[in-house]
Amino acid sequence: MTTTTKTALHSTIENLISNLNFDSISEERKIVLQPLVDYIQTKANNKQEIRLNLICTHNSRRSHLSQIWAQTAASHFNVKNVFCYSGGTEATAMFPMVGQTLTNQGFQIKTLSEGNNPIYSVKYTENEHPIICFSKTFDDSFNPQAEFAAIMTCSNADVGCPFIAGAEKRIPITYEDPKAFDNTPQQAEKYEERSVQIATEMFYVFSKITL
Repeated sequence: MTTTTKTALHSTIENLISNLNFDSISEERKIVLQPLVDYIQTKANNKQEIRLNLICTHNSRRSHLSQIWAQTAASHFNVKNVFCYSGGTEATAMFPMVGQTLTNQGFQIKTLSEGNNPIYSVKYTENEHPIICFSKTFDDSFNPQAEFAAIMTCSNADVGCPFIAGAEKRIPITYEDPKAFDNTPQQAEKYEERSVQIATEMFYVFSKITL
């Protein structure tokens, strides 16, 4: 993958994204991703803020990975006024393996509060505002209430939430849950694999945006 970096990301993240392979995305999958490209492009053309709410059932794994990689990709490609959020159909906690996987991939993660549902700050570069991550419902007051796209990152949430109040557009981009490999020898490998898949697709989406 060849890109002109707009924002200097942490070096380990830079190394990872330099090896992302857009050719690994099937033509069928590119069709799935195209509505998100179109939504972002329309907003960018109109000089409007771009709000993405990445949603899965428990807001614990896939939605956080998607939120963080989408925000990182937007910064990398210098797409301005992008604000990425995440939510679930219920609140639980960001699963620790998500934070461990992202730390291994170069993100700087700080625990801001402990407890049953810890709050984390996630930084992908020195000077950008950190991404704030904790588990919440998609309609939590922390998230936008209108003028956003709802990105459904798991099929359960997509089926279980036929209506997302305030969403301008609903876009299903679902991923397999790495939870299936929790407490197995393949856990770390599968979380890394899912994170790289999501990174590849989010960077592909933002690479398509014409500024």
